[in-house]
Amino acid sequence: MGEDLSVVPVERIERSILLLRGEKVILDSDIAALYGVETKTLVRSMKRNLDRFPSDFMFQLTLEEVDILRYQIGTSNGRGGRRYLPYAFTEQGVAMLSSVLRSEQAVRVNIEIMRAFVRLRQVMSTRSDLIRRLDELEQRYDTQFKAVFDALRQLMAPPGAPSRRIGFKET
Repeated sequence: MGEDLSVVPVERIERSILLLRGEKVILDSDIAALYGVETKTLVRSMKRNLDRFPSDFMFQLTLEEVDILRYQIGTSNGRGGRRYLPYAFTEQGVAMLSSVLRSEQAVRVNIEIMRAFVRLRQVMSTRSDLIRRLDELEQRYDTQFKAVFDALRQLMAPPGAPSRRIGFKET
């Protein structure tokens, strides 16, 4: 029972968690890949049990949200692919999926996904606590430490998307 036989690498799960509409979610295609099933199978199972998935458990993305994600992730919008807008599952929605998809793989992956959501929540809580403490310290000390506080804030800021230069490199 104490063994840590991870079915899916934690990093893969954490990369799948996105922030949409102020919620941490995983897209249907990412969950399907983690479970080892086709996306249409996962969606079909969810639709057969739609009463288990209220809007705070799952929602369908808008065309605008899909375009934004496509731009951020860098996927093409060429021919083929999906014929419907993707679904996003919150932590509770992912937990509910384990009751809909009853395979052993789905249950084991669900446990790993729940752990990833908890870790993410802990990291965000720690970061918020650090920001609050930094604000308190900054109010206590005068301007001679302003540069130190500014540097700390820059170090604590979430990393932005790295910009890539487009075009040919000059050598």
